[in-house]
Amino acid sequence: MNKAFVREDVVEDEGDEAEAPGLPAGTRNYMTPAGHARMQSELSRLVRVTRPEVVNIVAWAAGNGDRSENGDYLYGKKRLREIDRRIRFLTRRLENAVVVDPLEQTNTDVVYFGATVTVLDETGAENRYSIVGLDEADPGRGRVSWISPLARALLKARLGDSVRFQAPGGTRELEIVDIAYLNLD
Repeated sequence: MNKAFVREDVVEDEGDEAEAPGLPAGTRNYMTPAGHARMQSELSRLVRVTRPEVVNIVAWAAGNGDRSENGDYLYGKKRLREIDRRIRFLTRRLENAVVVDPLEQTNTDVVYFGATVTVLDETGAENRYSIVGLDEADPGRGRVSWISPLARALLKARLGDSVRFQAPGGTRELEIVDIAYLNLD
């Protein structure tokens, strides 16, 4: 395609919202202090280190002549768009964040945001889940988003309660055997 018909100045915004799931309308972006600190650290690294490095590479590549066949330039511009998209996403998430410290919870016999809950399933297997913010969820580490079906079933439950929720494999029932509020680093 002729270079005259390609617009390099167009910012590609597709994927801005697809980068991470959105919050339900009218809800707050709750997160733990550790999750908030990780996002701030990532944003700071992108703005102060990563982006300036890529800008230098693009500037160097632009000085090498023909940009249409310059791989460093084309890749650098693409990488800059990705970095800028991530910076916008992190900035929006942090602006709307409500930091909730689990260690400050006074009513520790009820499951609220930030709780680490130990449960027994139907087979008697014990599992432990921490209820965290949407951007902190990591099911492999037992961290579930507060908007997940499991967390919604657990919220406001008490020690000894049984809760039911709809899982991908069907309805599941869990018994709460312990509730703790820990530092989730």
